Amino acid sequence: MHIVGARPNFVKAAPVVAALEARGVRQAVVHTGQHYDDRMSAVFFRELGLPRPDVDLGVGSGSHAEQTAALMVGLEREFTERAPGLVIVYGDVNSTLAAGLVAAKLHIPVAHVEAGLRSFDWSMPEEVNRRVTDQLSDILFATSPEAVGHLAHEGVDVDRIHLVGNPMIDTLLGNLDRFDVAALRSQLELPAKYVAATLHRPANVDDPATVARLAARLHEVADQVDVVMPVHPRGAAAFEKAGLADHPRMRLLEPLGYIDFVTLVRGSTAVVTDSGGVQEETTILGVPCLTLRPNTERPVTITHGTNRLVVDSELPGLVSKILAGETPGTPAIADVPPLWDGHAGERIATILADR
Repeated sequence: MHIVGARPNFVKAAPVVAALEARGVRQAVVHTGQHYDDRMSAVFFRELGLPRPDVDLGVGSGSHAEQTAALMVGLEREFTERAPGLVIVYGDVNSTLAAGLVAAKLHIPVAHVEAGLRSFDWSMPEEVNRRVTDQLSDILFATSPEAVGHLAHEGVDVDRIHLVGNPMIDTLLGNLDRFDVAALRSQLELPAKYVAATLHRPANVDDPATVARLAARLHEVADQVDVVMPVHPRGAAAFEKAGLADHPRMRLLEPLGYIDFVTLVRGSTAVVTDSGGVQEETTILGVPCLTLRPNTERPVTITHGTNRLVVDSELPGLVSKILAGETPGTPAIADVPPLWDGHAGERIATILADR
C-alpha cells in the first residue's frame, strides 16, 4: 500500500508503482488529501499515469497536530480493514510520518523511499518527519551516498539500507520529451530569458517581515529580468499583501501541473527556490539554482549539480552574474549523482519483489 499526500510524493511514487505493476505485485494507493485541489493533486495523477487512488482520505489542511491526527485516524482504519503486507511511504510530509507511526503500531512493515536525508535543522517540520519515519522503517531506500551514511551513523542496520537512486529523477527523465519549452513560452507569452521562482517553506513565507524583504529582493531581480513565479497556496496571501505583483516584470501564476512546471524550470535562465525537489530537478536539467535556505538535506545537488545556498541579499548580484554568463557555485564533481539514471523505481521494485 502506497501512501501519498502531497505533490512531491506523487512524482516519487509514479515509477515505483509502475515497476511493481510490471512485476505483477498487488498494490493499492491511498491519497491522504494533504494536497487536495486539482492544481496541487489531481493533475499530477493524470500527467504521471498514476492509477486512480483506491482510497482518498480527503484530510485537507490544518495545523501540524490537527492534520497529523486526522491522518492517523484515517490511515489506521484503512490499514486495519485492508491489512496490507507492506506500507510504502515517500519523502518527509505529514502523511509520511502519520503512516509510519500507524503502521509500526499495527506491526505492519514500512518501506521509506528517500530515507536518510538530513538538513540537521530541527526547526523544519520535514526534518522531524523524516528522522522519525526512518526510525520506524524496516526497509530504507536512499537516494544518495551521504543518506546511507546518516542512517548508519544513527544506528540503522546496514542490511535494511539500500542505495537505489532517485525515483523523482526517473519521472523527470521519463518525461523529457514532454517538456516543450517553446510551446510553454508561446502559451504564457514568456520572454527568451526569465528567472523561475517558487517559495513555500514556513521560514520564508510565514513571517510578514521576511515576506516583505523577499518581495523587495525579487523586485531587484525583476529590474534585470522577468521573474515568473507560480504561487504556492501557502504563501499566496502573504505575497499579495507584500505587493509582490506590483513590479511590471513580476509574473505571478497559479500553481502549475508537473509537466508545465518542469518545462518552466527547463526553459529558465535561473531558478530561485526553497524546494528540495527543484534542487534535484535543476541538477539534472543543468539550470543554475539559487536556494533561499541556510541548509539543504540534498547536498549532493551542490557537489554534483547546479545548486547553491544563498541569502536573499545575494540574489540580485548572483542573477546579474548568471545573466552575464557566469556560473556561480560550480559543482565540485562535474557529474550527475550516482544512480540518478532513471531506474530507481525498478531497483526498488526488485528489492521488494524479492522480499
